[in-house]
Amino acid sequence: MSLKSSRFLAPSLFAVLLLAAPLSLAAKTVDQTADKQSKAVSTDSDTYKQLTLFADVLERTRADYVDEVTDEKLIENAINGMLVALDPHSGYLNKKNFEDMQTQTRGEFGGLGIEVTMDNNLIKVISPIDDTPAAKAGLQPNDLITHLDEKPVTELTLSEAVDKMRGVPGTKITLTIRRGGISGQPFDVTITRAVIHVQAVRWDKKGDVVYIRIKTFNEQTQPGLDKALAEAEKQIGSKLVGYVIDLRNNPGGLLDQAISVSGSFIEGGKEVVSTRSRHKDDNQVYLSRGGDKTEGKPIVVLINGGSASASEIVAGALQDYRRAIVLGTKSFGKGSVQTIIPLAGSNAMRLTTARYYTPSGRSIQKSGIEPDIEVQPAKLEEIQTGQGIREADLRGALANDTIKKEKTDKDEKNTKTKKDESGDNNADKDKKSDKKDDKSDNKDVAYDYQLERALDLIRGIHLFGQKSAMSTTESKLESAKK
Repeated sequence: MSLKSSRFLAPSLFAVLLLAAPLSLAAKTVDQTADKQSKAVSTDSDTYKQLTLFADVLERTRADYVDEVTDEKLIENAINGMLVALDPHSGYLNKKNFEDMQTQTRGEFGGLGIEVTMDNNLIKVISPIDDTPAAKAGLQPNDLITHLDEKPVTELTLSEAVDKMRGVPGTKITLTIRRGGISGQPFDVTITRAVIHVQAVRWDKKGDVVYIRIKTFNEQTQPGLDKALAEAEKQIGSKLVGYVIDLRNNPGGLLDQAISVSGSFIEGGKEVVSTRSRHKDDNQVYLSRGGDKTEGKPIVVLINGGSASASEIVAGALQDYRRAIVLGTKSFGKGSVQTIIPLAGSNAMRLTTARYYTPSGRSIQKSGIEPDIEVQPAKLEEIQTGQGIREADLRGALANDTIKKEKTDKDEKNTKTKKDESGDNNADKDKKSDKKDDKSDNKDVAYDYQLERALDLIRGIHLFGQKSAMSTTESKLESAKK
């Protein structure tokens, strides 16, 4: 594009910008007081000056930049720059990004399966999604991504970085990660892209406790929860003693789904969450509907640093009403609401429009949800030092007369020679293999210390409730006798 034509077009664009500004400002000031109208006039003047500056920069860039660049690219980047400078979650969505976002909320998309945000010009992992390439590669909440295929992410916007991580299933991308903050030692992880099918909810029977894993809050979440609750009730029936709701590494999602899920565990008509905007008229209070579908049974909610946004709404509501015990580690702390605003040309903008608050008035922004019981994740390992001496090991210990005597080959085992032991190596290997298989079958509990504690807590609450009921009944009987 020639210098002459660029200088001719820029004032035209400037005129359009000036025309748009007073119209929008005038629309906002129609119903305002005279004082506010006076302030608006001053604001108009400042806006003209800033638009003059913008038009000048645009004109010089179009005319003198080393490579030819389209007006579309310049203006799109300018809009995105304006939005991303506000906070980590606002931004501009071009047509492709907007379509990708809509696909993701429906529960199926292509890429790595990871929720990210921008933090000091680096890509920060909020959470990998269960059973996706990112999760299988070992990515963790709060990991910092510094490079994508050796290209620094500081050169990319958040939308561009997300777009780069997505791609044709089967292709690979290398992420450079720093764990434990920017001072962490960098390492590379190569991940193969795949079509991501997000099953929002799954459940499992842990004896008499129902374990419900909510991976994300998309359009499938509430239907999936309803199905899980119905199936669990049918399979376990009257033996069901409580529920564990796992929100760990759940990056959030749709607000209406968080409200609906919360309403499945509390009484109808209760406040679930409120949002407060810059303008008081836009403040909202969202109430639960329907009622408690678990009939008041004990609930433990699991959270960690990867639990964000909608997950924190659910955990905060159940915690405030003392409907559930929250166990784990502090959540992510994303307490803001983003509104998707469609724009011309099938584009959109994501704008932070409100902060949300739990029923007690707590803001989660940057603070997160503090668990009622903090339980750090732990790796359980088999201890090889033996079980120690017990009463049954002592010579001459009294027999338990309530247990039928069983034949044992204990004496034979004690008299085995080392040669015999070495000859049984294959048998020992088989036993170890059996143990390994047992661990695999119980992987959710055996290698998940937080979940194990949650299950213990549910059963403890149930037993305590039974004893309290028995004590009350006995007291009533004693009173009746008197």
